[in-house]
Amino acid sequence: MARPSRPLLIALLLSLAMLAAAGLYWRAQRGKLPEGLVQANGRIEGDHVLVSGKFAGKLARVLVREGDSVSAGQVLAELDDSQIRAKVAQAEASVAALQAQLKVAEQQVPLAVASARAARERAAAASAQAARDAERFDALLERGSVDRRRSEQMRLAATAAATQLTQAEQQVREAELGPDRVAALRAQLGQAEAALAEARAVHNDLTLRAPSPGVVVSKLKQAGETVAAGAPVFDLVDLDRLYLKAYIPENLIGKVRLGQPARLYVDAFPDAAFAAQVATIASRAEFTPKEVQTADERVKLVYAVRLNLSDNRERKLSPGLPADAVIRWDSAVDWQKPRW
Repeated sequence: MARPSRPLLIALLLSLAMLAAAGLYWRAQRGKLPEGLVQANGRIEGDHVLVSGKFAGKLARVLVREGDSVSAGQVLAELDDSQIRAKVAQAEASVAALQAQLKVAEQQVPLAVASARAARERAAAASAQAARDAERFDALLERGSVDRRRSEQMRLAATAAATQLTQAEQQVREAELGPDRVAALRAQLGQAEAALAEARAVHNDLTLRAPSPGVVVSKLKQAGETVAAGAPVFDLVDLDRLYLKAYIPENLIGKVRLGQPARLYVDAFPDAAFAAQVATIASRAEFTPKEVQTADERVKLVYAVRLNLSDNRERKLSPGLPADAVIRWDSAVDWQKPRW
């Protein structure tokens, strides 16, 4: 069998090389998005919220488990409240007693003042009359019309009437202090009500509630354990504030700006695009994390970019999901799915 000529062999090899180069170029172009779009990938994350109690105590009940979805204000756990319930009852009794005293005082004080003033007027009239009688009998004594004993009796009666007037005036002054006593009772009632409000607030703080909607990532304490004030009991992730932490190559980071629109894609919903927005851009480059792409890609310098998810009301996305992202820096370019 005749061997092919050398020129024919060279031509064949050149043809194969051109086909291989064309194939590589096609694959390279296929994996690129058009100018105006930047693609990246990463994992969806969320803002963690540590739920802790303001006061130390023993966990009486734990009402949720890890993985449970919770709504804002939902009760997660309760601390033992036996002691604070006694303080609340004591404070309620103090408030009730002071309210009763204040009610009685507010009714009695005006009546006491009016009664004391009326008694002073009567005492003043009696004292004036007794003084006039005493003067008249003194004059009669000088003329010898009455005996000295009778005159002295009238003088003693005038002195007694003056003493009664002094006492009546003192009673008026004491009665007129009634409004001050009412004000003091109101102040005491205010202090008692503040103590009651504080006791109720402490009692309310013994119930641990979810500060926002989310998922229980970790339950750090069990029922029956004693927790310190401020010690975390639950770790929640807010599902309304999810974001994708993606990595942009150094040669493309100049295209990315804060506020630019983005779309996220996850394998679980291949036909859905989730709106997002560029929220933060790292100021320093870093090597690509180990979990991203191939070993060859990990040696490249990249910038971490945070893409805030615009809406997760349907709870389709959750922390930990891998996702691809497309950032559009040129609004004239149509959206396209990422190509890897």
